[in-house]
Amino acid sequence: MSSDLIVAVVSGVCTLLGSCLGVIASSRLTQYRIRRLEETVSRHNQLIERTYRLEGQMSEVQHDLRDLKSRR
Repeated sequence: MSSDLIVAVVSGVCTLLGSCLGVIASSRLTQYRIRRLEETVSRHNQLIERTYRLEGQMSEVQHDLRDLKSRR
């Protein structure tokens, strides 16, 4: 085998290996970022749910206060 062929084969294998490792690293980073985004969205949704519950409770409290004031 000529040295040119050996260099080409080694270069091709290294390029393929580098590309595969790059894809794997990129995939892991993407999965990590998606997990973090899902956690953030979950926390946000919990906050929205708590806010709706509090608004409902405040509405009840305001209604009760109006009833108490009207009884005087």
